[in-house]
Amino acid sequence: MAVHSAALLLHRRGGDELEVFLGHMGGPFWARKDAGAWSVPKGEFDPSTEDAAVAARREFAEEIGVLWEGAVAHLGDFRQRSGKVLVVHEARAETPVEFVASNEFTIEWPPGSGTLRSYPEIDRARWFGVSEARDKVVKGQVAVLEALTARLGG
Repeated sequence: MAVHSAALLLHRRGGDELEVFLGHMGGPFWARKDAGAWSVPKGEFDPSTEDAAVAARREFAEEIGVLWEGAVAHLGDFRQRSGKVLVVHEARAETPVEFVASNEFTIEWPPGSGTLRSYPEIDRARWFGVSEARDKVVKGQVAVLEALTARLGG
């Protein structure tokens, strides 16, 4: 069975362009990267025991530090190169949303050092126009942006 992640993609109209809210992946591997280093806030869940929309809200709260209470709609399921299935819900942000804080993960860093260090899963988050967001997200999530623009118009 494939691993599943639930994601919540917030969007709003920003001037002439649709904008999306993305998080920059934390940790030493991503620290100096920008293009291809941003992601829709997401996290793993078990679709046999948890509703994807509930999981998407939980993961958004864990990674962004903000509880999303507005309506959400299923955007689609997107298979990533790793085989993971990204189950994305989208929501229109009617009120301001900003990054507060993220949960952390622990890894050995530097590799082979025996030293465990903690890093935030998301080290910052912000709004991007969808055209710029296509260059910022990891490659496997470009299809998510395309699906959103097809649904809402770019």
